[in-house]
Amino acid sequence: MANGTKERILAAALEMFSQNGYAGTNIRELSASLGLVKSGVYKHFESKEAIWNALLDQMITYYADHFGSAEHLPTVPDSLEGLVTMTMQMVYFTVHDEKVIMTRKVLTLEQFRDARARELATKHFLTGLTDIFTRIFTSMMDKGLLRKDNPEMLAFAYTAPISALIHMCDREPEKTEEAIRQAEAFSRHFIRVYGQED
Repeated sequence: MANGTKERILAAALEMFSQNGYAGTNIRELSASLGLVKSGVYKHFESKEAIWNALLDQMITYYADHFGSAEHLPTVPDSLEGLVTMTMQMVYFTVHDEKVIMTRKVLTLEQFRDARARELATKHFLTGLTDIFTRIFTSMMDKGLLRKDNPEMLAFAYTAPISALIHMCDREPEKTEEAIRQAEAFSRHFIRVYGQED
């Protein structure tokens, strides 16, 4: 039960931090939203900062488990159509998973306040995606699916527009379906330009 309460606290904290930011979230309101008193929260976390750090740890694990990372790559596609399919699975997950949406909002809000949030924002919005796709594109070049080029530059060129579209979904959720269509159109344009499949 204690572990369940801890998870409930982290889930409520993620929701509140994503709406109000770190400074705009207080332990009294957090505990009240869970039907607890403040001491009930402090039984599991010694401070708001401890909740924050546990939440960041949880975000890192969740993202790596469900999306992938440079250390845990998604399966490298065996075809150019497979690249489109893999990309769109990643896009759908990123724009529809509530936990990931809230995480992205938290990192966007807090990157200017907290050094760890800044590092995670850079990793999740830019360098982590480039690392993943650099490795994927290197393997696809080795398989003869993509023409030989600088895989890191190709990965940057591929992920930056898609990442921008995902951020647009956060700002303007009503444009999510349009952004998904644009992401798929861009992925198909990319394979027409760089693909070598017969």
